[in-house]
Amino acid sequence: MNKGLFITFEGGEGAGKSTQIKLLADKLEAQGRHVVLTHEPGGTPGAYLIRENLVKGEGAQWDKETETLLFFAARRDHIVKKIRPALEQGAVVLCDRFADSTMAYQGYGRGRNDALIDMIRHLYRLVAGDLQPHTTFILDIDPALGLRRSCARKGNNETRFENMDIAFHQNLRAGFLEIARNDPGRCVVIDANRSVAEIHQDIWDKMQERRIC
Repeated sequence: MNKGLFITFEGGEGAGKSTQIKLLADKLEAQGRHVVLTHEPGGTPGAYLIRENLVKGEGAQWDKETETLLFFAARRDHIVKKIRPALEQGAVVLCDRFADSTMAYQGYGRGRNDALIDMIRHLYRLVAGDLQPHTTFILDIDPALGLRRSCARKGNNETRFENMDIAFHQNLRAGFLEIARNDPGRCVVIDANRSVAEIHQDIWDKMQERRIC
């Protein structure tokens, strides 16, 4: 039902998703493509209201189920008001985080939780229906390096997840890699321990291999 192209970028803290999305957007726009940049949680005014609570404050201010429901509430607004309309207009939608982040952060971050993983899958069907990214780039980075990069960013006050212990971030990485193994047709793992230019070239090469650019 979508005439456009939906590409998501996933990965742990400091993986460089925002930088790579901007580079890819510039390249696609130079080819004459209409590109819409967005991110989660956020993307719409309603979703931003929820984001303020999700990415700031104490790490354990909600239980995992409540946190998951909030992410999906923001996601529903984002899909209905921004993602689907852009795709229907033929845009290339580049999204910094999507449902895989909820699966990794909530389903794996504090230790694998099979009941919560099942809940996330069920909520996805209710909230997103048949919407699936055409391709998901998972930027895989050593958690210690990613945290150093993330903490070095100036003006960053959204540190709720960065402040989790290293075990959380190691679980997060393992979760993303398991997601990729379970869905190799959609997910492409990119080594994000390299330079910005090397990562960008790898992403572009994969785009060409998949004939989506």
